[in-house]
Amino acid sequence: MDPSSAGAGGNSLPSVGPDGQKRRVCYFYDSEVGNYYYGQGHPMKPHRIRMTHSLLAQYGLLDQMQVLRPNPARDRDLCRFHADDYISFLRSVTPETQQDQIRALKRFNVGEDCPVFDGLYSFCQTYAGASVGGAVKLNHGLDIAINWSGGLHHAKKCEASGFCYVNDIVLAILELLKHHQRVLYVDIDIHHGDGVEEAFYTTDRVMTVSFHKFGDYFPGTGDVRDIGHSKGKYYSLNVPLDDGIDDESYQSLFKPIMAKVMEVFQPGAVVLQCGADSLSGDRLGCFNLSIRGHAECVKYMRSFNVPLLLLGGGGYTIRNVARCWCYETGVALGQELEDKMPVNEYYEYFGPDYTLHVAPSNMENKNTRYELDNIRTKLLDNLSKLRHAPSVQFQERPPDTEFPEPDEDEEDQDERHDDHDSDMELDYHTPLEDSARRSTIQGTRVKRESAGAETKDQQDGSRVTGEHRGSEPMAEDISPSKQAHVDANAMAVDEPGNVKTESGSSTKLPDPPAIYQKP
Repeated sequence: MDPSSAGAGGNSLPSVGPDGQKRRVCYFYDSEVGNYYYGQGHPMKPHRIRMTHSLLAQYGLLDQMQVLRPNPARDRDLCRFHADDYISFLRSVTPETQQDQIRALKRFNVGEDCPVFDGLYSFCQTYAGASVGGAVKLNHGLDIAINWSGGLHHAKKCEASGFCYVNDIVLAILELLKHHQRVLYVDIDIHHGDGVEEAFYTTDRVMTVSFHKFGDYFPGTGDVRDIGHSKGKYYSLNVPLDDGIDDESYQSLFKPIMAKVMEVFQPGAVVLQCGADSLSGDRLGCFNLSIRGHAECVKYMRSFNVPLLLLGGGGYTIRNVARCWCYETGVALGQELEDKMPVNEYYEYFGPDYTLHVAPSNMENKNTRYELDNIRTKLLDNLSKLRHAPSVQFQERPPDTEFPEPDEDEEDQDERHDDHDSDMELDYHTPLEDSARRSTIQGTRVKRESAGAETKDQQDGSRVTGEHRGSEPMAEDISPSKQAHVDANAMAVDEPGNVKTESGSSTKLPDPPAIYQKP
């Protein structure tokens, strides 16, 4: 199927230039994000975002994008998906007070994989605000929005999981649903995108597609037989893979499956989680993708000319994470980057070759042609059972996100933190328990590896921010050219509809836009 024809069924973007290569791209970055530190020996290192940004600057890509500093998400923004008491806990807990909150730590699954560290809540506000800000920009006409600090796909309504505290992806999709009847979520992280799948498991307005390692591997979910429930039946697609998958095998599944998804589902917007732990040589991963192979997924989804939100995710060999996300930013902009790396602030990390690309290994590909063919056939058969482009009844569209006035910069920060006027009606179920859809495999509950002697990559990002930043009322344009407008990305909260997951948690979906009506 021709990618352009597939995209034409959705909310197509205007092509800019004779070859349609150019896109209007915005990029969210907070200069403090690299200062957050999960702790000694922890594989998640926000420092990789700062390394990526440095490469973008030296390759000259920042000049080609609208560069925005995100407005931190407020309590009520986070509570559009998460429970009030969970967000209150994240806001209040500190390394000094956590020993007084043992029961809460256990209840909210905070501790080992998801430690309490200095500035934890500010970190969550920053990366979530950037993802929702990207959704706002897409809703207002931009083609591609990028937030490499986002993509934390494991977080649940009432608990942290797999290094993820707040699910910025779910929050961004809820924002996109204000303007789009259907939103597609695609996940190429090596780990199953369980938190996003669970949030939208019973709706046909969001389709989730996850390509991941399956078996005795965190989080233990994502069987090909997990297809959604009720109205969401067949709207969850899981592509379970084995160790050592290479570029050719991966694309033999990705392209035909995504082509059929775009043809049948016809989304108005796409969210692509670009977790880089699926790259060859990742500290926690076991796939064998090259950076070009990984980026081919970005290139392919970009080709459909549908508004696209690019997010980060996993990735624990941080020199390769920075390489990958820099190259994929170039793909978003339609720019092929030179392999020889320009001198940059972190140049020594990329030796001895100092190149953008690294060769994959000679590890065995345990994914046989027979197994890949079976998976592809099964998923294409599931997609054939869907009616094309599901419709919804005519309803009034929720209000657009309101941009706060500049004088809100003087707003009392305690008032922001104590804002309990969340427009999301929460159901006060007990915290999520392990369900049949969550891990039943011993050992898959813990994501991180045991801490050993730290390598150079493992020691990065040890500087911690010394102060918590206050909320900024605007998404400040920090493009080098200073030509783009300053935009706000604080989220307006609406009264969305309710979608319940199998574990009893609920996600509020905004009403579909008024322009869509049932035939």
